[in-house]
Amino acid sequence: MHEVSVVTSLVDAVIAELGKYKVEKVNSVTAVIGDLTNLGEEQMAFAYEIVTRGTILEGSEFIVEHEPIELRCDSCGYWGPAKILTDPDFDTHSIPVLACPECGGHVQVTKGQSCTIKCMDIEEAD
Repeated sequence: MHEVSVVTSLVDAVIAELGKYKVEKVNSVTAVIGDLTNLGEEQMAFAYEIVTRGTILEGSEFIVEHEPIELRCDSCGYWGPAKILTDPDFDTHSIPVLACPECGGHVQVTKGQSCTIKCMDIEEAD
């Protein structure tokens, strides 16, 4: 369950940032998670609940915004969403085929790999 280590790193970074301010309460933390990370939202929410116990983040809501995969084709100039092809033999995993959906050429991934904190809803102490 790599979600635990990822969430632990995110929580550590958030707590370090919050240390710069006089924070009374954290209402929510919003993360942007790319579809190529293969991180499970439910597993991340569970890990967040556990990892934040006894911290300023305890009881705050963990919000996940999904970042879809976006590609840019080196050959034809296509720029847009990926078409994910899955092998019907895989019940729990999809394997992305990262080729241009227009010409089949080599692509650069421009979105879909993020794993970052977007924002926090906090209440500052007076």
